[in-house]
Amino acid sequence: MSSLHRFFKDTVIYGVAAVLPRAINILLTKLHTEKLETDKFAENTWYFVFAAYFIAFLTFGLETAFFRFFSKEKEKGKVVSTSFLTLITSTILFLVVLLSFNNQLAQLLGFENPLHLKILTFVTAFDLLVVIPYAYLRVTNRPIKFAFYRISNIIIYAFFNLFFLWFIPYAIKNNISIPTTIVNYYQSTPTVVFIFIANLIASFVTFLMLLPSMFKFGIDFDKQILKKMLGYGIPIMVGSLAYTTNENLDKLLLGDMIGKEQMGIYAACYKLGVFMTLYITAFKLGAEPYFFNQSDKANAKDNYAKILTWFTIIGAFFMLFVVVYIDFLASFIIADEYFGALAIVPIILLANLLLGVYNNLSVWYKLTDRTKYGMYFSIFGAAITIVLNLIFIPMYGFMASAWATLIAYGGMTLISYFYGKKYYSVPYKMNKIVLYIILSFGLSILSYYQFKDNYYISTLFVLMFIAFIYINEKKEIKTILKNDCKNY
Repeated sequence: MSSLHRFFKDTVIYGVAAVLPRAINILLTKLHTEKLETDKFAENTWYFVFAAYFIAFLTFGLETAFFRFFSKEKEKGKVVSTSFLTLITSTILFLVVLLSFNNQLAQLLGFENPLHLKILTFVTAFDLLVVIPYAYLRVTNRPIKFAFYRISNIIIYAFFNLFFLWFIPYAIKNNISIPTTIVNYYQSTPTVVFIFIANLIASFVTFLMLLPSMFKFGIDFDKQILKKMLGYGIPIMVGSLAYTTNENLDKLLLGDMIGKEQMGIYAACYKLGVFMTLYITAFKLGAEPYFFNQSDKANAKDNYAKILTWFTIIGAFFMLFVVVYIDFLASFIIADEYFGALAIVPIILLANLLLGVYNNLSVWYKLTDRTKYGMYFSIFGAAITIVLNLIFIPMYGFMASAWATLIAYGGMTLISYFYGKKYYSVPYKMNKIVLYIILSFGLSILSYYQFKDNYYISTLFVLMFIAFIYINEKKEIKTILKNDCKNY
């Protein structure tokens, strides 16, 4: 089996690990938007925004550094144990600080209830402790085990969401016997808290499942390896914080500037962009270790170019498909009262597609150990996000936030491409890539604004795009199918 074919095979498995949990999470959005008022859904969004910030900061970029140095260092055991021991130490410090000053920090960070931050603190701790075990499964090519743990996590989360938000109120309404303690606690506790409790249970159980593998890592700590890994990883951490800002600051600013109700509506519709995020995440899980493991191969750059082309083609198709059937898909994901921000979806989908292209292009600074450039690009994107949101939200509301996201990711992609040509030139077929993106987005906009209720014409657009792909990529498609037949 060729390395490229192995990459695509593993990516399919990682895709299941990424898509199924996110798909279940999307379906839970319907339950959340039905059970929560728009302002309470904003509280739910607030919680998960800070969850993203905490993880981005407290991993110190060690996950990506782990892939780089695991493939680079001879003493791989030291890379594993040093990374893991570092995160254990930082997690303990995080727990001590946040639990000691929970009430003060909750007020400072804008949590309406200090309990929300306390739950988030424990969730973050458990999630941090499984970062290296998850990374180890990926770097040692164990996608099935990785998928099992990820899917188990979301099934547990979904189960307790249904238990707390659907079964308990159903049982109370229909006089089904359940313990009085549970009934009393349910009736005296805001509904949104039970989403956070479900999150805590899922993270804790996942931690217990991965705990046996952690005892195999050893305690061989190496200061020099840590120094090199942090030198590589800290810029990635800063970049991750900037990326989290790009993804989430708009929601916080909307809540502050035009109200939590509009923030809740925007955040719910923003989740429809997750269809592209699912695809990007699945791809990234397989691509990141592959890029490092294949970097010394003679045909590495040609493979990187081919991967980006097909990533863009499939992503462009997803964008068009989601926009064409947006009302139908939205009806399964969010309640009707949240439909007011659906116009952001085509813009967010394109923004996320460009983010995926940017992630592919980032191979140049990761392989040449110039991760500081990734930090610079992410800060540049965050600056665009902040400035455009602050200026235009008062005038254009949540549409300003959507366009700011697109401009930020578009700018990051362009800069990374031109710098990459200088330091690590890959023969990307940019004319073809740009053509597919423009054609898909153009058809998406035409479908949304001119033929939104005409599924016949919109479906014709999808078929036209598929035909265009086949005509232009016929030779490559036949080669891929031929290789598949040889391998099975």
